[in-house]
Amino acid sequence: MDSETAAERIFAAIRAIPRGEVAGYGEVARRAGLPGRARLVARLLGQNEDARLPWHRVLRSDGRIAFPEGSKGWREQSQRLRAEGVKVENGRVRGQRAAPSVDEQIWGPGD
Repeated sequence: MDSETAAERIFAAIRAIPRGEVAGYGEVARRAGLPGRARLVARLLGQNEDARLPWHRVLRSDGRIAFPEGSKGWREQSQRLRAEGVKVENGRVRGQRAAPSVDEQIWGPGD
């Protein structure tokens, strides 16, 4: 798969995260059919110039914002998530697990 196709799939997976929900970098990669490519997701988000992309819904796997605490990006991501009703405390999303995958939506959570 070429890098342009991978980027398109990753951006489509990010756009599919519903308002008020979040997903980790690794989960986004998995949903895009690129398991193990969390760093690619992070790199593409760092290069993103599409203001409509809901980049703020993508977090670290532990639910934390990846920007340095107190930075402009950290504040903006916190504000955007809170505006969607997501509870953010000290840069970490609380009381919410990542949005379920399609398999989990159909078959329920794995054991």
